[in-house]
Amino acid sequence: MSASWNTNEVRARLAHTTSATALAFAVFAALPGAAFAQDAAAEEAADEGEAIVVTGFRAALESAVAEKKNAEQIVESVSAEDIGKLPDASIAESIARLPGLTSQRLNGRSAFISIRGFGPDLSQTLLNGREQTSTGDNRAVEFDQYPSEMVSQVNVYKTPSANIVGQGLVGTVDIRTARPLEIGKRVLAVGVKGSLTDLGKLNAGSDDKGFRVNATYIDTFGGDTVGVALTASYVDESYQVQEYNAWGYNDFAGARLIGGNKSFVTSTNLKRVGLGGTLQGDLSDNVRLTADIFYSKFDDDIIKRGIELPLSSAFGWTAAGINPGYTVQDGHIVNGTFTDIEAVVNNHKLVRSADLLSTGLNVDWDIGNGWNATFDWGTSRTDRNELVFESNAGTGRGQGVGARDTIGFTQSTSGTTFRPTLNYSDPNLIRLTSPMGWGGVAGGQDGYYNDRVVEDELSTLRFDLEKELDGFFSAIRAGIGYTDRSKSLVPDESFVVLASGAADLRIPDQYLLRPTNLDYLGLGPVISYNPQELLDAGIYRLVPNTVSDVGTKAYVIDEQLLTGYLQAAIDTEVGSSNLTGNVGVQIIRADQSSSGAIYFGNTPTPLTNGTKYTDVLPSLNLALRTPSDFVFRVGLSRQIQRPRMDDMRVAIGYGVDRGGAVPIIRGKGGNPFLEPMRANALDLTLEKYFGNKGYVSVQLYYKKLLNWIYKVDVPYDFTGFPLGSEVVPSRNGFVELPINGDGGKLYGIELAGTLPLETFTSALEGFGVTGGVAYTKSRLRPAPGINFGDIDGYSRWVANGTAYFERGGFSARGSVRYRSTFQGELAGFGGNRARRRARGEMIVDAQLGYEFQDGSSLEGLSLFIQGQNLTNEPFSTINPGQQLEVVDYQTYG
Repeated sequence: MSASWNTNEVRARLAHTTSATALAFAVFAALPGAAFAQDAAAEEAADEGEAIVVTGFRAALESAVAEKKNAEQIVESVSAEDIGKLPDASIAESIARLPGLTSQRLNGRSAFISIRGFGPDLSQTLLNGREQTSTGDNRAVEFDQYPSEMVSQVNVYKTPSANIVGQGLVGTVDIRTARPLEIGKRVLAVGVKGSLTDLGKLNAGSDDKGFRVNATYIDTFGGDTVGVALTASYVDESYQVQEYNAWGYNDFAGARLIGGNKSFVTSTNLKRVGLGGTLQGDLSDNVRLTADIFYSKFDDDIIKRGIELPLSSAFGWTAAGINPGYTVQDGHIVNGTFTDIEAVVNNHKLVRSADLLSTGLNVDWDIGNGWNATFDWGTSRTDRNELVFESNAGTGRGQGVGARDTIGFTQSTSGTTFRPTLNYSDPNLIRLTSPMGWGGVAGGQDGYYNDRVVEDELSTLRFDLEKELDGFFSAIRAGIGYTDRSKSLVPDESFVVLASGAADLRIPDQYLLRPTNLDYLGLGPVISYNPQELLDAGIYRLVPNTVSDVGTKAYVIDEQLLTGYLQAAIDTEVGSSNLTGNVGVQIIRADQSSSGAIYFGNTPTPLTNGTKYTDVLPSLNLALRTPSDFVFRVGLSRQIQRPRMDDMRVAIGYGVDRGGAVPIIRGKGGNPFLEPMRANALDLTLEKYFGNKGYVSVQLYYKKLLNWIYKVDVPYDFTGFPLGSEVVPSRNGFVELPINGDGGKLYGIELAGTLPLETFTSALEGFGVTGGVAYTKSRLRPAPGINFGDIDGYSRWVANGTAYFERGGFSARGSVRYRSTFQGELAGFGGNRARRRARGEMIVDAQLGYEFQDGSSLEGLSLFIQGQNLTNEPFSTINPGQQLEVVDYQTYG
């Protein structure tokens, strides 16, 4: 058989994405012997004089349109062709382009997905239909752990169905890998990419270039009864960030004044190995076995260097003042001079590393007489370490010791710039020490060492049975599943001090690196070194931090979920239209427990506690399909979202508060008795299709949230809790805990479409647009007793769009995505989460490419160049309603 090559398709199914912060150049090659089913279809169609089958990005859009059109519920879909060609650093970038979806960036690359304007804690992610562990502290999956080269399709379900286990409150993301027996042909493809970050090498030891390589082999044997798919990818990419961060703003002489600055240049190097394999075999004419394995190992080495400036005296950390002659604008001091500033020079080393292993085994048995049975078993395990090593330097130990600076400043809507008088790159002036005397050890700490160890393990077992019917109900489905998950976090925290006990120490010359340039802040060069090298050399030593604040971060969460469902599929004629869908109920019995310690002072007492509960989740999905290609959909359902895992920890730290009229016990911690957030939902959709080439739709949705999770002070009985020598009149006190409280509602509208312009005129063949815009209104209280407001991750407006041209081997695309302001979650001190109000952002990407056509000596080769974040859109957070009070301002290039 002669080989037929379609490089769009080969690249589409099996390729990659690109670097997150600037330009990428890529080459994909398909080696002789490979052909996809679409290629064969194209040949056959050409022989018969029919229209040639569309391939490449346009084929990907048609595949997504067909998936959406034929689905029983409301779904958005993206295929591997789409992922392989869009200018994306991970599958998160491509998913974020779907209607009603967007993402939050981490170090310049998309990592978390937001559905209908809500954050990642309200959705769920599956791999081949199986629940997955995460590399974070909670349930939300970081999508850059999945190499896009291994993904064949992603479906985002916006309405639940009883037969989908592990669903989220606002949506469920199901990542699918290639199935060799469905592809049915031999494929051998390789890809190579190079990337360049236009901010350059911001830190010594960093790089501004990176690369990706990947290879995929798919084949069938034994008369197409056995199939294998093997994929490997390796990423070595660098990201650069210029960060501005303000501690806060204070009232000063009737105006608002910046309280402090802690800014960095950050360089990160991501190395990731991804390996995937699928083995399929038809054990008989009616039994198919599918085995999957997926492994991902990544190391994210991060360098952060900068200067911390305690400024206004309202903090009480310095005697710093502001000289007369300052300028006030819109109630803010926007220009002036601080005196007696004692700066802290920071050199921080962060390492995020994780190993993720997922396996699965599926047996599909066509019993006969309309009966079908499926058995599915899966495991997922993630081991993660997150080290934050902070190191301080300055002019002398403690306040009022050493040289102090006079610093001018100018404040704007992009942050504050400074005009110092000291040289912060002088190793004779800037020495290892604790400049402000901060810390939990005598004399102050010279740094801090925080190593967080997270282990997450999950196993699933499932059995499904289906009977096909004739009549109004086309099938009856029933199934039972069991999920066992255990997740633990162990913090290992220490103070960093000089091993010699000296008040300060000049950094030895052999450890000095090229100074880091902070000109974007006006601060000039700062001294640079690697703190890990100083620890390894014995210059630093670690003093364990044993206070209760560290111990209460630890948790072990165990969950056992027994899920059963019964569902009837609907397929019947209503006049000249066809009515399809399903109706069913899912029942979940949950048994959860948490182990940890309660702390009085720094004394731990082990404790395990938990709860059991049952949820009954009915669902109805109907789709009326008319002869004129209109589809009317309605969805009714009860939905749940299980709590964040750190909120479920049993650990409590407490003490005796003697500030009032009588002593009282007060504490803070987690709540192992938390139950899920629950909602009743209604979805209505009108869709108009143009065959399988395009569509336009309007979606309306409403959720009545029956409860929400808040953090509040609640009465707490401390009977039996140790108090040492403390004496209190009552063991009834208060603890700040997350609780299930009153709910609210959210509702919205989405407009979406995919339109090949040739639908309207053949003169525009190859041109098209795809995208959508969504508006969501939330009526939830961020905390009990206060007005309705925005919850974490919520954006009122989300929009995205792509305009494309693809014809004759040439392709061009431009993509835009926008989300309005939202309450974002950032990594705070020691890896702890910090919530801040993020400004709206618009990201612009583009790609140009060419694939060599049939008959060319280079047939099977494609080239493209991609640009990301072309307008250098920053990520910025502010104090709500105060555009001059910038808290974060990060630029990625």
